Amino acid sequence: MFKFITKVLVVCLIFLFSQPIAPVFSQEITSDNLSLEEQVLRIIRNNPEVIIESVQEYQEKQQYEIQQKRISFLQQLKNNPTLFTQNSPSLGSEDLDVVLIEFSDFQCPYCSQFSGILEEFVEKHQDEVTLFYKHFPLSSIHPEAIPAAEAAIAAQQQGKFWEYHDGLFENQDKLGEKFYLELAKTLNLDEERFNYDRQQAQKLIIQDLKLGEILNIQGTPLLIMGDRLIPGLVDLAKLEEILEEIKK
Repeated sequence: MFKFITKVLVVCLIFLFSQPIAPVFSQEITSDNLSLEEQVLRIIRNNPEVIIESVQEYQEKQQYEIQQKRISFLQQLKNNPTLFTQNSPSLGSEDLDVVLIEFSDFQCPYCSQFSGILEEFVEKHQDEVTLFYKHFPLSSIHPEAIPAAEAAIAAQQQGKFWEYHDGLFENQDKLGEKFYLELAKTLNLDEERFNYDRQQAQKLIIQDLKLGEILNIQGTPLLIMGDRLIPGLVDLAKLEEILEEIKK
């Protein structure tokens, strides 16, 4: 709420001092020896419709900018997918005919459900689709999301990402340091290297997060298939339907 109010006040200030309509309020602003904050609050009280219009314009501009960034990203992804898929674990075809990019969080229950659906889909279409995994840990609500992502990246360095990925999702109720080490041992990972690689994993997570921010991702899971953004948990039938539309 504080951020929203701050944005409203900023819009008000911009509106007051840079728009042609500002002189309409000149008498109201200068009639008393008021502070800037008091002036803005008076304008808000006396002219609420102006504030609503300004906020709506601001929101529309923000949505337009987000949409343009998404269009640009999807076009670049179509033209050169390797720009965005380097260092990301993959499943499926090596031909990159249809690229899937999954943004996921190991502590998200919906991501856990979706992972099984997505792996079934990729296995069924492994000659025509390629899945790339991107880390988008929602650390504000999932305290183990980043540590789990770090552990998965460390497992990736020893060629066991997908096995570790499945182990994390199948045991979300156990996420924690003890389990990360136990799972690494179960997969016969070198423990010393595993621990070292976990400490180096932040860079890759940040890269994925920045990519997600460009797309204005608000939650997980989110899947990109071709030029389509697919937010939330969807079933196998829906993925099949979208794939057929993309192939036409």
